[in-house]
Amino acid sequence: MYSDIIGALGEEWTVASAGGITGEAYVATTRQQKIFVKRNSSPFLAILSAEGIVPKLLWTKRMFNGDVLSAQQFIEGRELSPDDMNRPDVAAQLGKIHHSKELLFMLQQLDHTPVTSALLLRQCAAYGQDESNETIDEAVQWLMSHRPVDDEQELVVCHSDLNHNNWIEDESGQLYLTDWDDAIIADRAFDLAMVLYSYVDETNWENWFRQYGVTLTETLRNRMHWYAIAQTVLTIYGEQSEMERQEGLSVLQELLDETNE
Repeated sequence: MYSDIIGALGEEWTVASAGGITGEAYVATTRQQKIFVKRNSSPFLAILSAEGIVPKLLWTKRMFNGDVLSAQQFIEGRELSPDDMNRPDVAAQLGKIHHSKELLFMLQQLDHTPVTSALLLRQCAAYGQDESNETIDEAVQWLMSHRPVDDEQELVVCHSDLNHNNWIEDESGQLYLTDWDDAIIADRAFDLAMVLYSYVDETNWENWFRQYGVTLTETLRNRMHWYAIAQTVLTIYGEQSEMERQEGLSVLQELLDETNE
């Protein structure tokens, strides 16, 4: 099953799937070494490794079929739990990422077009045209009437999938953020909405932002709420099961209710 990977690594390696949705990640081992291998990782990986945001990049290798393998240090550690997302080092690490001019420059060199509020609104509106649902209709109308102005000064590198499972802590307490395949350039509120609304009690937001390194202003709070609603609409659109869709609609209604309080 992994013959092409073994062919690239050598017969002394044993390869197993590392899981994940794409099925492109593997754990490779010999008697002396254990590494994390991924097929066709983002070229962004090298600078993320240099910044200490992901586990150390060991090498990259082009295979005969044109695919590129990247090998990283295998971390003996654990994924963060939802409760861990309140930790100061999570906020500080995300702040480091969002404030990095080097990361932003590198992603710009890879010709990433910024994901703006205008683009997200067009996607949500297109979904609303396909749906007959009062909550989604209400959400799209609210997004249209409250769309924040896209400010180039607020554009940063966003991970865009800040699920707690993508944060890894090694045995020494070092924190890493993995799975950067969907990285984008966007308003910092895009990432912040995911973390704050999913994991952090609102009574702790100001303290969390102190660790993050930015003051929580009313303007930023409003932008986060806008992105939370837009992301929820698009998440519902991608749900396969009716139960998950209904759960998403319930979350969306709660977010809309907050706008009327």
